[in-house]
Amino acid sequence: MASGMVDRSSDVPLWRQLQQDLARRLDAGEFVDSFPGELALVEYYQVSRHTVRQALRQLRADGVIIAERGRQPRVAAPPEIEQPVGALYSLFAAVEASGLTQHSIVRTLGVRADGVVSPRLGLEGSTPLLYLERLRFAGDEPLALDRVWMPASLTSSLLAADFTHTGLYRELADRAGIRLDHGEERINAVVPTVAERSLLNSPPTTAAFSINRLGRAQGRPVEWRHTLVRGDRFALTAEFSAKAGYRLAVSDSPAARL
Repeated sequence: MASGMVDRSSDVPLWRQLQQDLARRLDAGEFVDSFPGELALVEYYQVSRHTVRQALRQLRADGVIIAERGRQPRVAAPPEIEQPVGALYSLFAAVEASGLTQHSIVRTLGVRADGVVSPRLGLEGSTPLLYLERLRFAGDEPLALDRVWMPASLTSSLLAADFTHTGLYRELADRAGIRLDHGEERINAVVPTVAERSLLNSPPTTAAFSINRLGRAQGRPVEWRHTLVRGDRFALTAEFSAKAGYRLAVSDSPAARL
């Protein structure tokens, strides 16, 4: 498609033709330095500004570009870390597998009671819980704010661990002899609070993944975790096919990711 060459006789809407051609050009490596503004696209494709905005709206919804009011659109950076949905994973392992260095700032490590979390672990509200809160980094930039609660009776040995550069599941296996083998997660897109955004160094227009996980070992609840992950640095993936339908991507061996 060249300037003025949209197919006005086609059943495909003009905005869709424009969106598809821009996606093609992006895949071909164009717009590395900058992405054209609305008026430049209007002139190049000889379409209305409304058509251009519809195309840009779809590209933004697809996560291909970032378009903010009053600012020229720009190409969105690809997520640095991908994680299969449905796999019982370690964020530590996922970051390392991406080729980035991983470290954490431990904000809290201690024992406390939590009347809200304890029932989620099948415990009385006054039960002592080990609580670990970390700001997780991938490379030089913050990636996630991670909070974990576990029964202190099972995990008090973790109080001696240095979580600045190690995975929780690794320490849980080595120090307490516990390996998680099952879990349930609920994932939501949320807008971080001002305090969370400051900790994560997250742009004001960037949403985050809020991940709540209940982890079990041999049927017993062991871990309640809440992780807030920057949406511009992390992606969730799944598999589907015409034959098998939609299928969550899981590891053949859960222990391989612990």
